[in-house]
Amino acid sequence: MRSIILLVIGLFFGTGIGFLLGMPATEHDHASHADASHDHSALTLWNGPTPDIALQLFHDSGDAQNLLIDITGFTFTPEAVNTAAVDGTGHAHVYVDGVKVGRAYGPWMLLDDAPSGSIVRVTLNANDHTVWGLGDTPIVAEITVP
Repeated sequence: MRSIILLVIGLFFGTGIGFLLGMPATEHDHASHADASHDHSALTLWNGPTPDIALQLFHDSGDAQNLLIDITGFTFTPEAVNTAAVDGTGHAHVYVDGVKVGRAYGPWMLLDDAPSGSIVRVTLNANDHTVWGLGDTPIVAEITVP
């Protein structure tokens, strides 16, 4: 009888712990462009002078590159991510050959895998992850890895 009781207790706690470990986290990873909780194609109309974006790449090692996102007329606001769009602020989404590799919350970002010939694309995004746009044109910059 004692064995049956211990078995039932073990199954109860084992199932509960397994259920808790198997639950998805309430936070989600934004590194994937396929993240359905954010519409990365939606545009938010930019108000004010058009920001000026210049991209530079500095070789690190192997296929790694240090990306410099030099922007005037835009302020990185990592502390406000996932809040409402505020004119002239936000973060950048960075893509290598069309695949989102992450977000930039400041002017520098390490790209671990960007071999020669790759296209690096940077979009300016509002805090709500929509892309800042002029009319129906996204504000983007691109550079080819040398």
